[in-house]
Amino acid sequence: MRDALSGIDLVHEIGRLKREKNAVLLAHYYQEEDIQDVADFIGDSLELAKAAKKSEADIIVFSGVHFMAEGAKILNPSRKVLLPDLRAGCSLSDSCPPEAFARYRALHPDHFVVSYINCSAAIKAQSDVIVTSSNAVKIVNKIPKDREIIFAPDRNLGAYVAKQTGREMLLWQGTCMVHETFSERKIAALKVEYPEAELIAHPECEASLLEKAEFIGSTSALLTYVENSPKNSFIVATEEGILHQMRKRAPGKLLIPAPPNQNCACNECPFMKLNTLEKIYLCLRDESPELVMSEELRLKALAPLERMLEWSN
Repeated sequence: MRDALSGIDLVHEIGRLKREKNAVLLAHYYQEEDIQDVADFIGDSLELAKAAKKSEADIIVFSGVHFMAEGAKILNPSRKVLLPDLRAGCSLSDSCPPEAFARYRALHPDHFVVSYINCSAAIKAQSDVIVTSSNAVKIVNKIPKDREIIFAPDRNLGAYVAKQTGREMLLWQGTCMVHETFSERKIAALKVEYPEAELIAHPECEASLLEKAEFIGSTSALLTYVENSPKNSFIVATEEGILHQMRKRAPGKLLIPAPPNQNCACNECPFMKLNTLEKIYLCLRDESPELVMSEELRLKALAPLERMLEWSN
């Protein structure tokens, strides 16, 4: 693909196609730096879906993973939603197959189902309310104390929320492959090498790592914390794509990506990295691949999202 497009100024052509087609390009914080730099909006999945809804674009190009493009379609049914690479899935979302989750729910019919936004539309449709990593504690605290709860699909975020709220919850045993890989031994070595560095972590990390973190927050919260903190050095335990925005908003601060257990790029999400400028250009040019969803599924998935937005106020 690169050879076929080698003579094209991709940044210029993406800009031209966006103008001609009245398209908006959304990029998640975990995208490659060149994609973040050409995007109209950068954020987490919910922030980006909201940005798409506020825009007047006819076409939404979502440079992220599949469940995020689904979220944009759920909230923007009249828009054409494009995903540069349909193979861009999510290990966390994939760890909760809809059929298996339906059987699990059937075993606990009286439980209130809370699902993390990092799940498929089919799981959202089986949920009572959706949460993000930033509002999960607030939302769970609004659930009546006499209601038993299922939390899906992330067991680490669920355990963190249970600890913060004091609520017992049945946890679906899903995880994010990136946030499971961080090496506590290597982080401890970094703390010795950089004693002034604060460990900041996403709540999808394992509980034993979170216990050592000086700050725990969503992707956006980690970015804001680094920007506003008087500290000058941080060990960042989340997907390292966020470091690009951190460097922009907090220039001069030392940002150290938390190392994985193996000698690999395991702190990078391989699904997020499937998106490229070349694929974004082709996606805009051909208006494909398009994210298509039945109206029945969309409406079922929309209801718990709307409840989240209502409860977040």
